[in-house]
Amino acid sequence: MKSNDKPSTTDGKASTTGGKPGTTGNLTQASKEAATAPKKQERQHSTSPLKEQLSIATGPLRGICVLELGHSVAAPFAAQSLSDLGAEVWKIEKPEGDDARRWAPPYLGEASAVFQSLNRNKRSVSCNLRDPGSLQALKHFIQDRVDVVLQNLRPGQVQALGLDASSLRTSKASLIYCNIGAFGDKGPLATRPGYDPLMQAFSGVMSVTGEEGRPPVRVGPSIIDMGTGSWAVIGILAALLERKQSGQGTVVDVSLFETAASLMTIPAAQYQGSGEVPTRQGSGSKGIVPYRAYLCSDQQYLVISAGSDGLFKRLATVLGEPQWAEDPRFCSNPQRVANESLIYSLIETHMLKQSSSLWQAVLDEAGIPCAPVQNTEQLLEHPQMAAMGLLQKIPDASYQTIGLPLRLNGERPRSRSAAPALGEANAHWQSITESIRAARHQDFDRSNRADYSDDRATSSNH
Repeated sequence: MKSNDKPSTTDGKASTTGGKPGTTGNLTQASKEAATAPKKQERQHSTSPLKEQLSIATGPLRGICVLELGHSVAAPFAAQSLSDLGAEVWKIEKPEGDDARRWAPPYLGEASAVFQSLNRNKRSVSCNLRDPGSLQALKHFIQDRVDVVLQNLRPGQVQALGLDASSLRTSKASLIYCNIGAFGDKGPLATRPGYDPLMQAFSGVMSVTGEEGRPPVRVGPSIIDMGTGSWAVIGILAALLERKQSGQGTVVDVSLFETAASLMTIPAAQYQGSGEVPTRQGSGSKGIVPYRAYLCSDQQYLVISAGSDGLFKRLATVLGEPQWAEDPRFCSNPQRVANESLIYSLIETHMLKQSSSLWQAVLDEAGIPCAPVQNTEQLLEHPQMAAMGLLQKIPDASYQTIGLPLRLNGERPRSRSAAPALGEANAHWQSITESIRAARHQDFDRSNRADYSDDRATSSNH
């Protein structure tokens, strides 16, 4: 999944929001359509459960306004995490919407399952920023209401629109601005776009993932995208704390490359310690033995993590091989690492004699860490998910979502609404931006009258 890359618009050009002035993506045009729509439709927007839920946001970030100029995974995931913590999040989308809306099947409702999983608790505004009026309205909104801008567009796009950190913070020093890039903003690769699998490959993550002697394998979940989103949240929270202390905003920079490289912290240390390039290690871990998945008689896998000498001694006893703990080939972890293939084959011979569930019960009784390799269905149905309240029902939605993986004073932040329909908040946005424009005109007129009065007073003194 991509970050720092913007899909092509209908005219074939890479654009921040796509379309041309006057198209249905134009914020002004969209607002006119909303104004002339049947009153019944307007009432449905104003009283929708989404708006009611968003209006009663709670959490430590309540009162913080976040503007997401994001698409795909990294920025939306970061903004969603902030919204879970109580922030008000406005998602600015191109006229045809975030491409992730169409990353399907499968669908959940009218959008892809991917989009629904990354955009809860947000307001969507469909906006063509090639239209000068729409762009100006957005800038005024940022100056008037926004605390945090979060963006992961292609390099150079926010600068071309005057929506970069330098441009916006010139007149609003308190603004926190977070850039989510691909390779970062420096170096020979700074202008290249990036996707999660590309970063897993480039960083070396894929070189240590999969079975030895087999092709490299991508880690299934989008760990680079979502990890980068998490680092963005950490940076933004730190910036909010700094602003509370100093009154000044901060520019936060994160990238997929930096996240991916940080995941190689242990392999990098191992390489420097041994001089040997780490290789693919299957389900195990270089440097710790036994520490991997074993096939059982029911053709299910059970992961055993007997990483200390004490745990290995218990495992040897459970398997009916207590002498292993005294065997010079196995008595300490360095010896087991040196004889990894042998000890693994000996253990697997025993594991194949019984089912995974029986072995799990035996190992649990002996206090040896182990876990079955579950699939997604098994995870969602496991009682531990319910006990921890991780799977949350979204109001007025037919599905559940995995909530924020933290609790505050024992309470997990709740999911308040499903991902918004494209442009669902256009009418509300128009009302706000028109109020901001009117207030700015009043301030301008008041300033002019004051200047005129000062000029007259100066003239009369002469």
